[in-house]
Amino acid sequence: MLKPLKIEPTHKTPRVYLEPETNTFELGGRSIPEDSVGFYKPILEWMDAYAENPNPKTEFKFELEYFNTSSSKNILELLKKLEAIFNKGNEVHIIWYYDEDDEDMEETGEDYKALLQVPLELVMKAHY
Repeated sequence: MLKPLKIEPTHKTPRVYLEPETNTFELGGRSIPEDSVGFYKPILEWMDAYAENPNPKTEFKFELEYFNTSSSKNILELLKKLEAIFNKGNEVHIIWYYDEDDEDMEETGEDYKALLQVPLELVMKAHY
């Protein structure tokens, strides 16, 4: 069994919680690391290992507030790995959360959805 990958958030890096046993896959917060390749490398490597024996159903939640251009390339790479799992006949559901007043994050979700052949649901987070 693949060990969970948990990374606590900082003011520059997102919260990462990848736990196959409980089927919890989340990336959230701000992603503006100095070295985005270095930050995302263990996440992408973990996803490669997960893809070898994925759960029958994978639900991945993205709750990003903001990310820079270099992070966007790594996020797309992560989404492509999820797409590859989906293309092997596994059920994959991606949920892209955005704040109701954040058109940029909504549009980014729409762009990713258009690029990929995997179910991606855009969900507006309501403010109370």
